[in-house]
Amino acid sequence: MSNNLMVDTGISRDTKGFDDSKRQVSPVSFRRKLRRLLWHIVARQLMLFSVIALAIAGWIGRRRRPITDEGCEIILTGRFDSNNWILAHLGPLSASKGCSRIWMVSTNKVPSLPKVEAIYPPKWLIKTMGVTGARLLTFIFAAIRKRPDIIGGFHIMANGIAAVIIGRLLGARSMYFCVGGPVEIINGGIHSTDSYFKKMETADPVVENRLIKIIKASDMVITMGTKAVDFFREKGVQSVLEVISGGIDSARFKPSKEVPIYDLIMTGRLVEIKRIDVFLKAVKHAVNKIPNIKVAIVGSGELRDELQKLSMNLGIENNVDFVGYQDDIESWLQKSRIFVLTSDSEGLSLSMMEAMMCGLPAIVSDVGDLGNLVEDGINGFLVPRRYPEKFSARFIELLSDENKLKTSSEAARNSTQKYSMHAATEKWNNIIGNFRLSRI
Repeated sequence: MSNNLMVDTGISRDTKGFDDSKRQVSPVSFRRKLRRLLWHIVARQLMLFSVIALAIAGWIGRRRRPITDEGCEIILTGRFDSNNWILAHLGPLSASKGCSRIWMVSTNKVPSLPKVEAIYPPKWLIKTMGVTGARLLTFIFAAIRKRPDIIGGFHIMANGIAAVIIGRLLGARSMYFCVGGPVEIINGGIHSTDSYFKKMETADPVVENRLIKIIKASDMVITMGTKAVDFFREKGVQSVLEVISGGIDSARFKPSKEVPIYDLIMTGRLVEIKRIDVFLKAVKHAVNKIPNIKVAIVGSGELRDELQKLSMNLGIENNVDFVGYQDDIESWLQKSRIFVLTSDSEGLSLSMMEAMMCGLPAIVSDVGDLGNLVEDGINGFLVPRRYPEKFSARFIELLSDENKLKTSSEAARNSTQKYSMHAATEKWNNIIGNFRLSRI
């Protein structure tokens, strides 16, 4: 396996599931140590600047405006990798009777939704400042021009930080969508694939504390599961905390009568934190019992070439299809039997919710908020992370027992109804209603 998948993250303290005594630690060169040090300095200074900017915004910011009965206007920004992801989050919010308009600042094409207007940075600005810089600058100027009631960002770095500061400056309510769960914050965000600070590689409590300080200033934190709520409460965050994992279109994601082609399917980005190497090793174990097991890996990412090489080295290249990014993800789920997720960290996975709504039992790492939906032995299995042989045993258990697979499939579908588009819309109705009545 390439060093890219076995890198030492330098965890030096207990971080609720991120400490790993079995970690293979490779020697660290002087150049790498120096690079780490520079990133620690940059991260601390950037967070100090953000905390100072937040304080200044509080001093000179406008007075908080009430939300009228006509509904609130919302501006959001974030990076998203698929239409499904943005539909799951924006769909229920735009359908809420308390929302009158949403502006979504993005560099990706925003799907057409009622009440949603996309704002794209100009191409010249992207060439000048890069994708993220152009999007954030466009977000700031659009917020100043539109004067919305709520300003929100997906992921803390840097969208959530920007939303909190701009919200305080403009007298709007701020909303941070903690999509990745506590991993976005723990040790300064070094474990998150969506954080610039992962380049620090080793824990930085100063960066973590400054991130928490900014989150404490937000009016609301939207999390994907209950463990994230517990984490923020333990850190002293008194903001309104709500669990909204997104809304899934149950008319689109549903079981099919089609005969499955694949025994196992994994959907998502091919990045380190997903630990698809663990999945492939589990498949290798399973092949010894089920030689013709068929696997689909749906998604694109930086590790695709390495993972394909790994499948060849394991001798399972004929069992595994890397099919790349697919828009019609539901059709791939509908021709599969079991959903698998071997991540080191997750919130409440949208991909898992989509799969289970299609009637696929889920065999997943026992991390993050996945246990909010997966009931071990009922609609799937929770497996200790990084244990390929234990994942493999669960694959074999379900695939070898047709009755158990059918029962688990029915339970998976039934358990996801509380995550439907309608259910998520009702949550937003209540949240925005409470925002309108509150004085915060």
